[in-house]
Amino acid sequence: MNTVEAYKEGKVLLIDKPLYWTSFQVVNKVRWLIKQKFGLKKIKVGHAGTLDPLATGLLILCTGKFTKKIETYQTQEKEYTGTFTLGATTPSFDLETAIDKTFDISGITEEKILAATVHLIGEIQQQPPVFSALKKDGKRLYKYARSGEKVEIPMRSVTISEFEITKIDLPKINFRVVCSKGTYIRSLIHDFGKKLINGAHLIELRRTKIGNLLVENAISISDFETTLD
Repeated sequence: MNTVEAYKEGKVLLIDKPLYWTSFQVVNKVRWLIKQKFGLKKIKVGHAGTLDPLATGLLILCTGKFTKKIETYQTQEKEYTGTFTLGATTPSFDLETAIDKTFDISGITEEKILAATVHLIGEIQQQPPVFSALKKDGKRLYKYARSGEKVEIPMRSVTISEFEITKIDLPKINFRVVCSKGTYIRSLIHDFGKKLINGAHLIELRRTKIGNLLVENAISISDFETTLD
């Protein structure tokens, strides 16, 4: 039901995040739309897990009293599909920054590519990218990176349940990953390149699933605005 009481008591909204939007921009837009529709001064809206601006796909938003349930969704397993380029790296591990190193991929075979994924399945140690919103000493990591300041980023344990290569068209490779909370797919792809004694960076990413919730059941921001009307 699209009533003010329903949003205050709590709703779970499945939004298909558009490219280039931050997760906070989506939250702010949805909150503004609800406030405008019902003439509210304030309404609680939060997201259950950030997506990078260069990623699209499933973003779970909770409203009202349901914001207390956010952690429940955050801890659930997630599925992603995407594409990465082999033979080059970037400081951000994706397209946010320019290529800094290139590598010869003439010796890379399908067998080597498939073997590399095996070493990245299970509980692994991962270093988050320096171009990320994580904080160190109260400051976002990307702020250190953009100012050229060196910063030590501690490794973290994450679990990769599935890492499937779905298409090989070198230098591009398509993949599907199922992983735990806290996993950076950009870092996974960077580590994949290192496993091949080469380089790789992410060029496309879409979150397709959180727990048992699917992106196929999510709606765009414009469609959400229409449902409000």
